[in-house]
Amino acid sequence: METLDLTSVARADLALFLDIDGTLIEHQSHPTGAKPDSELLDLLQGAHRQLGGALALVTGRSIEMVDAMFEPLELPVAGIYGLEHRLRPGEPATYAAEPPDLAAVADALHQEFHTVEGIYFERKGPVLAVHTRAAPAAFASVKQAAEAALSRLSEGYRIVAGNAGLEFVPIDALKSAAIHRFLGIAPFAGRRPVFFGDDISDESGFEFVNAHGGISVRVAPKGTTAASFVVNTVAEVRRLLHAIAYPKSPTSPR
Repeated sequence: METLDLTSVARADLALFLDIDGTLIEHQSHPTGAKPDSELLDLLQGAHRQLGGALALVTGRSIEMVDAMFEPLELPVAGIYGLEHRLRPGEPATYAAEPPDLAAVADALHQEFHTVEGIYFERKGPVLAVHTRAAPAAFASVKQAAEAALSRLSEGYRIVAGNAGLEFVPIDALKSAAIHRFLGIAPFAGRRPVFFGDDISDESGFEFVNAHGGISVRVAPKGTTAASFVVNTVAEVRRLLHAIAYPKSPTSPR
């Protein structure tokens, strides 16, 4: 696979889309443990400026959680796999509520697994995440219980198993749709999309970007990927982000 060099593409021609966990920030055993450092905030601010605002975070996290993490920085965001949006800084965000049937499933699964140390339930409106990174031995049992519970939800739900847990996700919650929505508005419109991600939920984004002449990058894939480029670490993502944010500086982030 060829080496990725974003410096060869004019910044005015790029629209940059970034996953957060495992891409910009190392995975943590608990989602609330992931915090951007000052270096990352500086890189994002610099890249956003260099790209004329054509940079957005595309994440499974809610916008409320993203804003709390990245304060005081405010960026365009697609939260909960595109079910929430803030299309431009300063604009109001759209938020998504938790439907009653998913709330009932969340309550039942929590009751079943609340005594298992290391399992964390993250209720994100219409998405329920069950994190097992700190309890890997429990993943199979959680997956079995989740699949049994799926029948109690509307037909519009699916289970997405990722690197460290699983999520109940509406079938129309896709990062590809989120990227497509951004590309329909300024300053993203007419630019070449570039998307960085690290998990199964990012694959729809890779496929969309590839089909639209863009650049797709997966971080440390475990298995096959539709991404056209692979990088091995979060540090490599930050070096590429540095090249966009500070094109005249040879210094790479540590």
